[in-house]
Amino acid sequence: MPRFLHTADWQIGRQYARFAPEDAVALAEARFIAVERLARLADEERVDAVLVAGDIFDAQTLSERTLHRTFQALASFSGPWIMLPGNHDAALAESVWTRARRIAAIPDKVHLLLAPEVSLFEELGVAILPAPLTQRQTHRDLTAWFDTAETPPGLLRIGLAHGRVEGQLAEGIDAANPIATNRAASAGLDYLALGDWHGLKRIDERTWYSGTPEQERFKNNAAGQALLVTLDTPGVMPEVEARPIGQHGWYAWRRRLSVASDLDALLAELEALPPMSVLDLTLEGQLDLAGQQRLEQALGAAAGRQRSLQVETSGLGLVPTAEDIAALHADGYLGHVIAELQRRQEVESEREVAREALGILAGMLGARPSQQREEPQG
Repeated sequence: MPRFLHTADWQIGRQYARFAPEDAVALAEARFIAVERLARLADEERVDAVLVAGDIFDAQTLSERTLHRTFQALASFSGPWIMLPGNHDAALAESVWTRARRIAAIPDKVHLLLAPEVSLFEELGVAILPAPLTQRQTHRDLTAWFDTAETPPGLLRIGLAHGRVEGQLAEGIDAANPIATNRAASAGLDYLALGDWHGLKRIDERTWYSGTPEQERFKNNAAGQALLVTLDTPGVMPEVEARPIGQHGWYAWRRRLSVASDLDALLAELEALPPMSVLDLTLEGQLDLAGQQRLEQALGAAAGRQRSLQVETSGLGLVPTAEDIAALHADGYLGHVIAELQRRQEVESEREVAREALGILAGMLGARPSQQREEPQG
């Protein structure tokens, strides 16, 4: 009863330019750690092989050190790694794969399938039908040859491909690297392991996308996993089980703050967010000074717990209450300044700067020694 680990879209070498340098480096490093976790899982589960359905690398021009690190990350699992070039690491005449071979980075246990031909692994009881990409984009179905491919009797037929299953995108989109929706059935496959879709996705009982093992987009698509696939005899439905791999969950939140309970709810969400997450937070609405101080403290604490916290506050106004202003003892000129900053928050182009200035001023006034804030005695 062969068992496999199905994974894809490692995207080794991916860059994260939108993040602070410290976070960008850590997120890139997480992709190597994900491969190490895959290797440990494969060893722990004693699978027969790992199927990697393309886009092992994010680009063709990576450093030799990156190539060596990638294959060294496979160390924990000594069984076969069956790999397919995808669109990001297509098997060009001169490619990341030819370079990896030239520097002797690829270990013997890696079986790189570069040609559309049956590869027999008789000791595992399987025949692999690969559809390698030899260019970044094609508009013909490279899995079509599976339908007529002959394999020895008694061997499981497993397809390995990288592309977009037809009918899974919005109507009218002409997707590159198409794959027929019914390919597993038409080709008599026991399992079709796919890459390119970065989330976990079931097409039918025999056709699955594993998704990327380390999430890298703000999409709720069950990324960050791998698939443990158990096959019995030819024709029997596979058993497919998702296993978590990734370190970092990615979340995009948009929250409107209008009343105190809105802020309470947000702070509770921040507290409950899994550690080492990547959070993109957009805030709208308005806060009083007390709320602003609570928010800043909570965001500071959250930034310490999470891998990355990016906060957009251009739509959030700071509106001191009468009690806030009275507590600051900002009469006369300072009172006029506060009023002007409140007014300027109504101008979209000035809102963020005015809100920040008002917050700074309020903080300075609030930090004055108490005797300086007392009303002068008559």
